[in-house]
Amino acid sequence: MEASGTPRVKAESGGYKDRFWIPRFWSGIRLWSWLCILARNRFRVCPSRITMAVILVLIGGINSCLAAIQSLVLGRKIARTKIDRPPIFIVGHWRSGTTLLHEFLVLDARHAFADTFTCFCPNHFLLTRWILPRLMGFLMPKRRPMDNMAVGLDRPQEDEFALCNMGIPSPYLTEIFPNEPPQYPEYLTLDDVPPKDLARWKRAFVWLLQCLTLENSGKRIVLKSPPHLARLPVLLELFPQAKFIHIYRDPYVVFPSTMNLWKRLYRDEGLQVPTCEGLEDQVFDAFTRMYESFERNRQLLGPTQLAEVSYEDLVADPVGQLQRLYEELELGGFEDVLPAVKTFLGGQKGYKTNRYQIAPEIRNEIARHWGPFIEKYGYSDSAAEV
Repeated sequence: MEASGTPRVKAESGGYKDRFWIPRFWSGIRLWSWLCILARNRFRVCPSRITMAVILVLIGGINSCLAAIQSLVLGRKIARTKIDRPPIFIVGHWRSGTTLLHEFLVLDARHAFADTFTCFCPNHFLLTRWILPRLMGFLMPKRRPMDNMAVGLDRPQEDEFALCNMGIPSPYLTEIFPNEPPQYPEYLTLDDVPPKDLARWKRAFVWLLQCLTLENSGKRIVLKSPPHLARLPVLLELFPQAKFIHIYRDPYVVFPSTMNLWKRLYRDEGLQVPTCEGLEDQVFDAFTRMYESFERNRQLLGPTQLAEVSYEDLVADPVGQLQRLYEELELGGFEDVLPAVKTFLGGQKGYKTNRYQIAPEIRNEIARHWGPFIEKYGYSDSAAEV
């Protein structure tokens, strides 16, 4: 589909104003991994982004040294760390409310999570936690690039970015070279990843969780990355007793919001000036693949392993919905979390969500591509304007 011409989606969105000094998602990547990404895309760096590419080469060298030191000092201790408490995975498509739900669940003092610093610097965060956040903190923006949600090195983050910085293939690497063919689409579901490469993915993922477990004295880890929605078989193989919370949202909001997300991240995080050619089709396809996988594999989960909530219900009644989720997953202790939830809600007053107006033909395309989801989750009568 064409990206030029009359806008098919009009957005009123928040986010920060990009500055050259803002840390990028790839700021914690090791040198060799960064060079491999550049070589894979034949160094097709836009002239205006050469400085970013060079800075990440220099930082990559520092990350490699720090990673080697952490491995030398803590490698054996990390390898011996057991993950005794099965993780909780928040699963849902991008822009479906996964971040909000993550923010709620990590209010529980019994829970740990991968914060932004962990995901930016997964190769050495155990070693550098005491100093680097203080140095990086003043460079961080106050809001996320695509909306008005707060951001910070200590806030929950998607663990998929940690895997990217560990040198593991991911569809997220498309953000670096957005005008090249989509990167590693097979890693969205992991279904077609060769066994050797899949084993590498598993080792890296478990190692990340071992580091988090070690840092947080064995607390249960709450994780959130949209691709996990389509990875149930692999995640259950690693953690058979894991819990999953599926959050979903009106697709007539999700589509324009996801378009806005990728356009902004391509612009801010990439080494090319994005054309966004074919982006609409990519968004439609990813959603379909993810939900086909989820619906096909959800029967693998036991009755106390999966709970579901709509974004609309969570926003309308956060306390009631959170209490229900705790009960269905048999997490216990919600009364102890309630004061923190109420305090968090008090701080959210005045928060404004992004607003979108979508052309009638786009609404028709959403209904055509995502019809099964729309029917199953009750969005057939969505409002005409979002």
